Amino acid sequence: MKKKIALIGYGVIGKRVADAIALQEDMELAGVCDVISDWRIQAAVSKGYTIYAATPEAKSDMEQVDISPAGNMTDLLDVADVVVDCTPKKIAVQNVQTYKEREIKFILQGGEKHETTGHSFSAENNYASALNRDSTRVVSCNTTSIVRTLSALKRAGLLESARGTLLRRATDPWESHLGGIMNTLVPEKDIPSHQGPDAQSVDPELDVVTMAVKVPQTLSHLHYWNVRLTRKADKKEVIEAFQTSTRITLISYNDGLVSNNTIKERYLDMGRPWGDMYEVALWQDMLKVEGNELYYAYVVDNQAIVIPETIDAIRALTGIEESAERSIKKTNESLRII
Repeated sequence: MKKKIALIGYGVIGKRVADAIALQEDMELAGVCDVISDWRIQAAVSKGYTIYAATPEAKSDMEQVDISPAGNMTDLLDVADVVVDCTPKKIAVQNVQTYKEREIKFILQGGEKHETTGHSFSAENNYASALNRDSTRVVSCNTTSIVRTLSALKRAGLLESARGTLLRRATDPWESHLGGIMNTLVPEKDIPSHQGPDAQSVDPELDVVTMAVKVPQTLSHLHYWNVRLTRKADKKEVIEAFQTSTRITLISYNDGLVSNNTIKERYLDMGRPWGDMYEVALWQDMLKVEGNELYYAYVVDNQAIVIPETIDAIRALTGIEESAERSIKKTNESLRII
């Protein structure tokens, strides 16, 4: 039987998770719950998703624009097997007690702290440890990319330590009219920045340090990495290690993919919804190996990279698929990850 999934929060991540759930053969979307009544939730209505109102005020607002909620959040939880909370940072943690009281499995996103669930998820790294758990947290977009790439090197026996610099987008594209930096760069004052310790919440063995700078653009994040390898290696061996991940795609300057906007355009041309890039896009012609030192750079789609991870996390928590490899394959095929 298909597992029924409750979705709390229909924003940047939530709407993508909803559509991804709808593509899966072993799960179905029980409903979407939110406080909004504007064009965002109206898009969910147009797709035929069942709508629930998070508060009495939200119910009244929805009814004023001819949306008829099927009930409130607890009504939605009553008909679901697991809940995916995609509400804004620090909101989800307020819902956790409700999920625990109702004894429903739950998945949080990377804006919440690791301690909230006691488990942080990345499908290629620790799927097995999430099997049949009561809860997990899908780590943030940047952390997901870090764990994916470093785990690929680790599986090949090449990873000793890693030091990365992150150029972080200022805000999500749809919110750029509300705020965000302009004509400046804002370095994160703490070293390491939070992404390195966050990656270690997935894999404590990772020797990783990150530094981050917020930059005035919204399309994506850009990472630069210097990795000390366990031994001397050549470029071919490193590329083969990255190719063991189905969610790392190798791109080239020679193909005209010289910037985050050109990469975004490529995925729009491919017909991906919203031009989403679920993969880490890593420049293979920039990649350089000198003895036991590796240098590379890649681009992260902050709106999309965690979507396949969330689908795999649903399978792990519910136990409908015990194999990480099979779950990843199902998810990749449904999202046309190549």
